[in-house]
Amino acid sequence: MSQNSFNKKLAVIGGGAAGFFGAIRAARNNPDLNITIFERSREVLSKVRISGGGRCNVTHHCFDPELLSKAYPRGERELRWAFERFDAKNTVRWFEERGVELKTEEDGRMFPVTDDSATIINCLKREALERGIQVRTKTKIERVEPLKNGRFNLHIHNSNPATVDLVLIATGGSNRRKSYAWLEELGHSIEEPVPSLFTFNFRDKIFSDLAGISVPEAEVSITDSPYTHTGPLLITHWGLSGPAVLKASAWAARYLHEQEYRFTIQVNWLHPKTEQEVRKILKKLRQENAKKLVTKQDRFPIPNRLWKRFTGLVQINANTRWANLSNQQIHELAHQLVNGTYQIQGKTTYKEEFVTCGGIPLTEIDFGTMESKKCPGVYFAGEVLDIDAITGGYNFQSAWTTGWIFGENWQ
Repeated sequence: MSQNSFNKKLAVIGGGAAGFFGAIRAARNNPDLNITIFERSREVLSKVRISGGGRCNVTHHCFDPELLSKAYPRGERELRWAFERFDAKNTVRWFEERGVELKTEEDGRMFPVTDDSATIINCLKREALERGIQVRTKTKIERVEPLKNGRFNLHIHNSNPATVDLVLIATGGSNRRKSYAWLEELGHSIEEPVPSLFTFNFRDKIFSDLAGISVPEAEVSITDSPYTHTGPLLITHWGLSGPAVLKASAWAARYLHEQEYRFTIQVNWLHPKTEQEVRKILKKLRQENAKKLVTKQDRFPIPNRLWKRFTGLVQINANTRWANLSNQQIHELAHQLVNGTYQIQGKTTYKEEFVTCGGIPLTEIDFGTMESKKCPGVYFAGEVLDIDAITGGYNFQSAWTTGWIFGENWQ
């Protein structure tokens, strides 16, 4: 990027987290730069607004760049070094310097202490205003046309074209292949977009009446694949969700797409206990709780309604007492608790907070500057790139980081 930016025009296409952050950093490093953010919808920062149930999960409390990068099924290698320049610690400091204090919750997610995404939105809008950045909403850029003089014509829907010197594309991810067609015109190839971060829908609704029940630590394995992930597990009306499932869906996104979302999982509801360890505990319960009903237990961190369901799934009568439990029934119950097998047929995505796997291949981007290797003068940041992460604030962190690296080129 040229250091002589006097009167140069920068177009930022996309008014989300990456677009705003890149524009703000570029303006801070060179006040002479004429910057306009173009957003196709009515509102900017709409994904920031709905993130975390309206609280905005700004980042994750992981201040080690190497560990932080491991939360990204796609982008880990590139972000490992990008985080050396701007990581979660820098994000926290950036917002605190502007009067926005963040807090850390038990699972590591970080939110503004106000628990209101408007706090983050107002901070970014205020900073953009103070830096003289113009914002145009309801403005759809249909095409970016490179000119022979090195500049670009922006073809705007129902408006006259605009000529600019540099372009930052931060339009976010899309689950529609055709949404990337205008970027292919710039010489880029596209990694096919497929959903990431989704819940697993059971073919048989054996737990549907237990929606809302969770266990604190489970292991979910996708059979006939290398994908095994752990974490809290949540029962939904349709199947399973929670961090363990969402992590599995992220890492296995392409594989599950190829399977048309019909596959089998094994669940250890008592991770990290083994089946042998569980059998031993069950036998001890039989010995110590002889007169009590099998539907009553206090040795496993499983809610009572879910425990009753497990006993029912292995055909243990609700009136059976521990003393009458056979070795075969203990074997079957232990297997159900540690190696329960379930058929998955379909998925459920959060439409407003969707995350996609796919976009601009990272091999076509210079991560030192975020400049396109295919079309000089065009830069990329955020989820339009083939970068995605597990849930927990990581996707916003990659947006802050890639936007910051772009803007830092002016220093």
